[in-house]
Amino acid sequence: MSWKSYGLDQEAQRLVLKHRDQKGVIGQSHKMRTTVAFGLERFWGEQLRLLDKEPPKGRYWRDTWKSFAAIMLRGGIKLPQEDVSTGNTGKIEEVATQLWELPIEDQRICLAVLTQFCDSLVWWTQRYKKLGGDDD
Repeated sequence: MSWKSYGLDQEAQRLVLKHRDQKGVIGQSHKMRTTVAFGLERFWGEQLRLLDKEPPKGRYWRDTWKSFAAIMLRGGIKLPQEDVSTGNTGKIEEVATQLWELPIEDQRICLAVLTQFCDSLVWWTQRYKKLGGDDD
């Protein structure tokens, strides 16, 4: 087996640049990195909490999850990628169950990749945040 980077750093840079001009959004990268420790379902679910409360931040989390899921698919692990409404309890439960039922080895691989992906997001956030900006 040989090493493949799957473009984590490039994808992280693209996401930070995409969301950079929205006040207070790219600072979420730091929160993403700490949320990895709580598991895939909680990381995925954070977009739901923010989409109603702070939509630009929620969209950043959703875009990050979708990018991560696409990266993992290239690595052979299928994760849910569809948009889920905060009001659709059944679908939320379905996605959470899919994530919890992943084989433990796949969960470990996903968390390792997500950690590295978020590290890249933090790095690019630190490079691209605007002076005097409010990127909590």
